[in-house]
Amino acid sequence: MARPKDKSELLALSKANYNRLIAFVDGFSKEEQEKDFPQGTLNRNIRDVLAHLHYWHLLMVDWYTIGMSGQKPDMPAKGYTWKTLPALNALIQERYSKVALEDTKGLLKQSFKVVRKIIEAHTDEELFTKKKYPWTGSTSLGAYLISATSSHYDWAYKLIKKAKKEEVLSS
Repeated sequence: MARPKDKSELLALSKANYNRLIAFVDGFSKEEQEKDFPQGTLNRNIRDVLAHLHYWHLLMVDWYTIGMSGQKPDMPAKGYTWKTLPALNALIQERYSKVALEDTKGLLKQSFKVVRKIIEAHTDEELFTKKKYPWTGSTSLGAYLISATSSHYDWAYKLIKKAKKEEVLSS
């Protein structure tokens, strides 16, 4: 499906990509799910990838909460800029490095539901009108939600798939 252009497409694609990712992960044995990826990626294993998605859900919820209250959220996070994303992503990886994979899956499932409720609470106009909310700048609320959901789940799926393929090739 192409990039969502309305609420129903966003809800459908975010759910489809989330479910595809979770089914893909669950298709591996417990041992395979826990195994580290080949060297070369910040996210060293499936847990890191799922924790990354969870944390970006939390960031989205924070931006939304602050932005909708009329304030300007720190984006992407306090002390970070879009140019310093690698440092923020390293912080996320470190923060969740000791969290068990099953716990990370649960956290992701919870935060997915919270972000989904945000989408459900808005009309097409509220989601897809550019500059509708001052805090979203020149873009739309929907663009942020697409990035935090359907596009991000697709990125995660492809990253895990590539890492697992490299793992097989290097064996």
